[in-house]
Amino acid sequence: MLRAINREANLFFLALGYFSRIPMPGWVNYTAENLNHASRYFTLVGWLLGCMVVAVFYVSSHFFSEVISIWLCMFVSLLLTGAFHEDGLADTADGLGGAFTREKKLTIMKDSRIGTYGACALVMALGGKFILLQESNNLLIAIPIAYALSRTLACSLLFTMEIVSNPQTEKAKPQAKAQSRLDKFVLLFSCLPIVFLLSAKVLLFLLIMLMFLRCIFQYFFNKQLGGVTGDCLGASQQITELCIYLLLIGLDI
Repeated sequence: MLRAINREANLFFLALGYFSRIPMPGWVNYTAENLNHASRYFTLVGWLLGCMVVAVFYVSSHFFSEVISIWLCMFVSLLLTGAFHEDGLADTADGLGGAFTREKKLTIMKDSRIGTYGACALVMALGGKFILLQESNNLLIAIPIAYALSRTLACSLLFTMEIVSNPQTEKAKPQAKAQSRLDKFVLLFSCLPIVFLLSAKVLLFLLIMLMFLRCIFQYFFNKQLGGVTGDCLGASQQITELCIYLLLIGLDI
């Protein structure tokens, strides 16, 4: 029993270290296989990061205006994640927008330099998030939900899509091997808190939107690249997060 608990703790901290800049304990055992199975905790990491960002907003709102508090929580979010997903969004935009052949798109996506398409994508994503958070009726609920479910959706693409690009540089390579049924179950089961945070009507609309987005992502990335890359997962997370905010605002949540 203790061995199983230690293994799960190891996987959780690997997931936390992969998705954030939060230091991992020294006893964590890193292997490609462990990181592969750590994908089961990506949703849980999303909840944790979302709650940390919300805490920053809640505390800062006692000293500053709502606009400043939103900017501060966005800033802390970027520090916590190291702009990991934003980098994926920019690389994906540059690659898909700046080339016509699959090989050229993948080459551009590996380039660390940012181009026009990537810069535009970042401006629209960060600016859009800033605007949407200001329009949100309940940031204390919206942010954790968006952080968790957007990571669930992005990670779920690994279960049904081929990983493309150079395996030596691909961000998603450790997760791309073979997730188990338990990995999938834990990933989806970790979404359960939304049942207690949202009404049945809102939950239904949210699930429909997430399934629709997932189908769009899978079709689009398969058509453009013949699979998915780590950058594509980052782009999927960012777009999904924005869509969740937009939906909750539209439903007056």
